Parts: sequence; C-alpha cells; structure tokens
Amino acid sequence: MSEQSAKPYLVRAICEWCADNGLTPYLAVKVNAQTRVPAAFVKNGEIVLNVSHAATRKLTIDNDWIQFNARFNGQSQEVAVPLASVAGIFAKETGYGFAFTVAQEPVAALAAATAPEAPPAADEGGDAEPKPRARPTHLQVIK
Repeated sequence: MSEQSAKPYLVRAICEWCADNGLTPYLAVKVNAQTRVPAAFVKNGEIVLNVSHAATRKLTIDNDWIQFNARFNGQSQEVAVPLASVAGIFAKETGYGFAFTVAQEPVAALAAATAPEAPPAADEGGDAEPKPRARPTHLQVIK
C-alpha cells in the first residue's frame, strides 16, 4: 500500500484558510504538456492563478487535478492543472503558504530542450575578435 501525497490536502487547506480569513489564494504552477491554462499568461513556463471563490466557477481540487472556469481578459476559459505541476499555494495579501517540489520534465523532453546548437559558421576574414571573458562565479568582499 503506497502512501498518498499530502499536497492536495495542503492545497485544499490553504484555500479554505484563505476563504475563512478573507484572503486571496494564489496557485503557482509549472506549465507542462498536461496543464491547460491560457498560454498568453504563461511566463517562463510558469503561471500564477487566483483560485478564490470570487475568481473561479466550479472549482474542484481532487487528489490528482485542480479544475475550474475563470475569466481571462473577459473570456471564460476552462483551466485544468495536474497536482504534480503545482509549485505552491499562498495568500496574496500575506505571502503565507506552501512551496512544493515539482518533478522535472521527462528525460527525452529535457534532452531536446538542452540539445547543443550547431556551431557558428567560421568567419572568413580570420580577424575574429576575442570573446569576452566570462564573469567570475564567486563573490568577493571588497572593503
């Protein structure tokens, strides 16, 4: 018998706590292929969603998915987020909440995303400018 994740219970608890205290629950999500959210609002592969009762319709948080309807730029859209993609839940006004570890994309997707680029074409002039040196990776205290 495998133990169930506490994540859906914690997400539901923070949502209820926010509602009881007049706070706005925000959900931080790492967007992947299974996540159904408006692409126009995704930044750097992430989206933050207001999941308050005032902002959503038919909000359901089960052990695998968070689903609801919400308006984005005046248009109603269905949102479906797998619990595995939830990076955090927090109150907008106080920042109180939980952050979660989100599993990385499958290895095949990572390999495609990190594949080396083709080497740049050689310059025919031969007088190539030297590349600037990389910045140091450590910090120094200067007095």
